[in-house]
Amino acid sequence: MMSVAGGWFFLMACEMFVLGSRDFRLPGLGSYLQVAAGAGDTRAVVWGMAAMISVIVLLDQLVWRPAIAWSDKFKFESVEGAAPQSFALKLLRRSGALAAVYRKTIHPAEERITRAFARKQTLAATEVVAQANPFKQWAGRVFGIVILAILAWLAFRAVATIAQLGGRQLLLLARDAAFTFLRVNASLALGALWAVPVGVWIGTTPRVAKFAQPLVQIAASVPATALFPVLLLFLIRIGGGMGIAAMALMLLGTQWYILFNVIAGAMAIPTDLKEASSVFRFNRWERWRRLILPAIFPYLVTGMLTASGGAWNASIVAEYFHFRGNILFVRGLGAAISRATDSGNLPVLLAATVLMSAIVVTVNRTLWQKLYRLAATRFRLES
Repeated sequence: MMSVAGGWFFLMACEMFVLGSRDFRLPGLGSYLQVAAGAGDTRAVVWGMAAMISVIVLLDQLVWRPAIAWSDKFKFESVEGAAPQSFALKLLRRSGALAAVYRKTIHPAEERITRAFARKQTLAATEVVAQANPFKQWAGRVFGIVILAILAWLAFRAVATIAQLGGRQLLLLARDAAFTFLRVNASLALGALWAVPVGVWIGTTPRVAKFAQPLVQIAASVPATALFPVLLLFLIRIGGGMGIAAMALMLLGTQWYILFNVIAGAMAIPTDLKEASSVFRFNRWERWRRLILPAIFPYLVTGMLTASGGAWNASIVAEYFHFRGNILFVRGLGAAISRATDSGNLPVLLAATVLMSAIVVTVNRTLWQKLYRLAATRFRLES
């Protein structure tokens, strides 16, 4: 659900973009909404959003709700809790026609496939290979050498391309990276500030989750880029600037990753642990400190890591925007990438992309991996 929501968010960016003098466009709701937003056509934006929300609602009711309800059977706990419900799943389970189709077609096919795989594995296990094929070994070495040569040539071309930039341009890119880095972390902090308590509330209250989860899925899937022109007009009228608008768009693109993971973590807390906290009469602070925060910590780390990557991606859209024939931008690495894409400036585009990748990898190595190890060693419920 989280990945699909992210896909909807970037639909406008991936279905239509400009590289120098070339215009790459695909038919779809993303390009339709981008053209409508760029022209300031509110009516077209509303119709496009209505079509997209209709698709999202249908997917939620026909795919995600049944999947959530069905996945509850794999939850392992000693105390039974309230199970999620799905109207579509009930219809499928009660359908005699589907049961007959399963009995006559799907089940026999499953058995044939299982027997075929079992026979193949048995034959493979009984075969004894006395000597490896020397031709295959030689071909594998040649293939590896060719791949390494291609990678070395690409790396050389990349370094030669970036070397065309002067020291001043590289310093400007470093300054832009610092601005974007601050915006990314600010959006993560703001997103976690509201998503953690709300996600725990939804995940631990089945009555609330029943109606809140579909609404969250719909809200997360609506691309913020489609709402960005309206948000930008509103901020301009009240005296805000493009900097606040960029932060708002990055927040809209990242907060859902945190919320979805926190909901999943809260729903995964075993019911017997919840009842134990009630037996020991934990107050609200003790319940959060001893039960909720340790239980959702691995999920929260995953959500923050995913949101961090989403924020860096969203910066490309948030910091540089075409609006009614004008270009609105703020200083940042995302704006540098978008500006270089518009002008076809390959050296700047390559250098900015490499710099963004290096920052993301460095943060992952120095921060998120340590938090993952902490989650795996100290906050595992089964340990």
